[in-house]
Amino acid sequence: MAKVNWESAKYESSKGQWAIFPQLCKGCGLCIEKCPVKCISWSEELGVYGTPRVKADMEKCIVCGICQMVCPDCAIRVEKKK
Repeated sequence: MAKVNWESAKYESSKGQWAIFPQLCKGCGLCIEKCPVKCISWSEELGVYGTPRVKADMEKCIVCGICQMVCPDCAIRVEKKK
């Protein structure tokens, strides 16, 4: 069984940074559905309600921020490198 990790998970690439806050993620999947490059998937770790949280594949991520905009719980933060 997967465990709940309350620390934010950060993923980085040369394009920017993507972070998930598991204490806020309820596992609704809107970010997975709306990602234009399909770089977000379910994680082995759990979110706030014991549901799977998400993770990002930074090799594919274009750091567009759509996932951050559609997340109803502000559980995702995206920062593009300047």
